[in-house]
Amino acid sequence: MTERKKVLLRLDPAVHDAIARWAGDELRSTNAQIEFLLRQALADAGRLPGTAGRMRPRGRPRKEPPPEPSPSSRSEQDDEEVS
Repeated sequence: MTERKKVLLRLDPAVHDAIARWAGDELRSTNAQIEFLLRQALADAGRLPGTAGRMRPRGRPRKEPPPEPSPSSRSEQDDEEVS
């Protein structure tokens, strides 16, 4: 994955509050909502580059389940439990 660009953005406080509320309704961070709106505007204007990566889906990332123990470590665990 390529490194994401950082941008300092100055907004009117009322605009920021409106975007933050909208982001909460959409289960996005304020930053993700701003990126979503910018991408939407670029796409509507026919200016979204084809090389632009996809955005993450809305909401919190899913927790990955813990890895299954390997068969060799299972037998070691079983031996420890028996002792």
